[in-house]
Amino acid sequence: MTDATDGPGSFRGLSVSAEGAALYLRPLDPFHDPAGRVGLPLAGGPLRFARVEAILRGRDGVARASGTLAEAEAWGAAEGVAAGLADRLARLTAPRPVPGPADAALPRLMGVVNVTPDSFSDGGDFADPGRAIEHGLALLEEGADILDIGGESTRPGAEPVSPDEEAARVLPVIEALARAGATISIDTRHAVTLRAALDAGATILNDVTALTGDPDSLATAAASGAPVVLMHMQGQPRTMQADPRYDDAPLDVYDFLAARVAACEAAGLPRERLTIDPGIGFGKTAAHNARILRHTALLHGLGCPVLIGVSRKRFIAALSRDEPPKQRLGGSLAAALAAVAQGAQILRVHDVAQTRQALAVWRQCAPYRPENVAIPP
Repeated sequence: MTDATDGPGSFRGLSVSAEGAALYLRPLDPFHDPAGRVGLPLAGGPLRFARVEAILRGRDGVARASGTLAEAEAWGAAEGVAAGLADRLARLTAPRPVPGPADAALPRLMGVVNVTPDSFSDGGDFADPGRAIEHGLALLEEGADILDIGGESTRPGAEPVSPDEEAARVLPVIEALARAGATISIDTRHAVTLRAALDAGATILNDVTALTGDPDSLATAAASGAPVVLMHMQGQPRTMQADPRYDDAPLDVYDFLAARVAACEAAGLPRERLTIDPGIGFGKTAAHNARILRHTALLHGLGCPVLIGVSRKRFIAALSRDEPPKQRLGGSLAAALAAVAQGAQILRVHDVAQTRQALAVWRQCAPYRPENVAIPP
């Protein structure tokens, strides 16, 4: 393979010379075109794209080139990869069901309710079930579409919690908030907790181990009929930040999630019930996180909704002035909007009202193609 420019240009320098080289396709510069006259839809949503980056990875390394859709199609025909290119475009453009209330706008806002004494973001503010319930109700009032309830901290360095302790923390909260009409996601890597949470009123499963942390999780999730969030994590929470390394962080995360989607399908858990999460902050340096976020649009090629959780995470402080978690709102909003600009369908956030306000403004200022589309007043 030969490398080509990572910026605008044709695909002339990109050659499929390595047998078995993997082909990836990343939409570039998504934009709004309400009339649908330009480009292709991104994941069946409101954004469209007219330029792509083709990425080849083989034994010789990674090669990239970018250009228009027409240039990409011509390159695919010349290189004998037209069928693979068409398949990837079909995955990138196809609509997909997004968990949460059907009438909720995109992106869905998933409010965080940590029923833990040691979470990095809120330091046990809501470890008491009564306070956690009050917090969940407040997040609903602020506009949360989903409440993600967890009873085990997965911050870097966290010690594991037994399923019995985890269930004791979360079940009263799930029951109360489900009675209040909330759409509940259970954040757990334990099959026992998962089953109990579903019985208590949870309807979405969110597993930081992508259903690998418990030998019973995959079968339990498949049998449940519930939507499932598969997250990438390198290592375990206690040690995951000890020198994480990748050959190519966005592509490695993509390949891991592709393998987990395939494993789920083989176990009877269809792609239509899956959402993927690149696991920002889970076994990644600040540089890894930033590069993965710049490649958010790549993940749509898996044909699943994309969930992004950046809220208050350590990489924000690493890129800024080492602020503590509750002083990372600005960075949280910036990273979230960067992901939404690439079509992310769900944002997992602590600050629901502020994120909803930022989205309301972003929608009115988001990129258009004024040379082709009139900007509405």
